[in-house]
Amino acid sequence: MKLSNKYHKILSIYKRSEITKKFLDEYATPEIEYLKDNEWVFTEKVDGTNIRIMWNGKDVNYAGRSDDTQLPVPLIYKLDEMFKTFEKRQIFKETFGEEEQDTVLYGEGFGNKIQKAGGLYIPDGVSFVLFDVKVGEFYLERENVENIADKFDIKVVPIIGRGTLAEAIQMTKKGFNSMWGKFTAEGIVARPKVEMFTRKGERIITKV
Repeated sequence: MKLSNKYHKILSIYKRSEITKKFLDEYATPEIEYLKDNEWVFTEKVDGTNIRIMWNGKDVNYAGRSDDTQLPVPLIYKLDEMFKTFEKRQIFKETFGEEEQDTVLYGEGFGNKIQKAGGLYIPDGVSFVLFDVKVGEFYLERENVENIADKFDIKVVPIIGRGTLAEAIQMTKKGFNSMWGKFTAEGIVARPKVEMFTRKGERIITKV
């Protein structure tokens, strides 16, 4: 199976200086600025490693953000357990069919020895949390992502609030506990209440 479908980059709310690397008082895109006062849905940003779970109608494969990313061995074993058993392959067939089309479950691999804060999430193990699903050229809505998570008996990144981008910034500056324990969450991923795209067809999504 040809590995593909890398997850798109999520821009911060503001542009960052290429020289100082500090954020500027300028929105990353005109779309983000235009929608800043609308209602956004906030999910917790997990400090881990990006994972793609790919189904082509016959096989299950996975990779990191890039095709040559080396995944930690314990995480590979965990992904095998979560997605490659006979029962889980049947769920892939029943949910997405056996036609040759790109289906990708995007998530974060996290836990012990994955990033500096990994041990705070799971001190003695690793796991995977789902945050997006793409079937063909279409990303599924939150309700459908939650339904797929239920079918596979896996977790989906929690919704931790709703509001304007200014409220997301304030919430992050103040700090809030992760849903995985009594430690400060890495940040927020924010999406418009209604899924939207730019003129170029890029998703409107941002992070703090």
